[in-house]
Amino acid sequence: MAHLELVQKKDLSSFRRIAIGTWATAYDPSVYGTMEVRVDKCLEYIEAFREKTGKHLTMTHLMAKVSAACLAEMPDANAILRFNRIYLRKHIGVFFQVAMEDKETGEIDLSGTTIMDAERKSLLEIVEEFEEKVAKVRAAKDPALEKTRSSFKKIPALMLNFVLKMISLLTYTLNLDMRWAGLPRDPFGSVMVTNIGSLGLDQAYVPLVPYSKVPLLIAVGSVVETPIVEDGEVVVGKMMNLSATFDHRVLDGVHASVMARVVREWFADPFEYFDDLELETEKKG
Repeated sequence: MAHLELVQKKDLSSFRRIAIGTWATAYDPSVYGTMEVRVDKCLEYIEAFREKTGKHLTMTHLMAKVSAACLAEMPDANAILRFNRIYLRKHIGVFFQVAMEDKETGEIDLSGTTIMDAERKSLLEIVEEFEEKVAKVRAAKDPALEKTRSSFKKIPALMLNFVLKMISLLTYTLNLDMRWAGLPRDPFGSVMVTNIGSLGLDQAYVPLVPYSKVPLLIAVGSVVETPIVEDGEVVVGKMMNLSATFDHRVLDGVHASVMARVVREWFADPFEYFDDLELETEKKG
């Protein structure tokens, strides 16, 4: 008799297969931290932005812009580890996780898309580019992504770890352009952002993804009403948790403190730091 009564789960999504091939041990350099930010003014800005532009701005878009601003403020954090040496990136890329339905199995799969040079783009440009790319991902009309997802489903389970390590070795450690083999160029960018608030979660820590070589992941929690002290009085404020996971081999507390300051500044005064809505109205007109 078997020690446990088990039934093998079949028809795994491409994400689940990649996940199995990624994390082989809990021995890793992850550092976790959470900061709570007040977002009353951000919510006002989002509402005003939607009214002015007709575009569905979200906290995820704001976080993408702020993440890029953090890396621009602290260039040493925009890095990658190769051959036990740290290399600084010349471009800033923000990767968004995207939930989609696998058309073959009907299961929910995780994919993503990357906005490059987000620090140079306006929020409006980020929103429009994000909407266009996500629509392609969910409609399975991104040729490179679909080719990759299809290929991973064909890899034998025992080969998943080896294949992912080889892809990481070729594309990041050796820094080879493998587009000829169907591997997109820099698909994960400098930082990963995932909106756990859309799942009803206030806080969660996302694991590092070794083969992606991305040293920083940020999980955006849901907005909750919390009693806070303002000018000596208790008032109800809207707060949001940002949970970060970073690779201690690349980043440390100095990097984190600078980036935390940038986040607080931008979220505290969104009308000052994000798009000038009067200019966006003129562009729309």
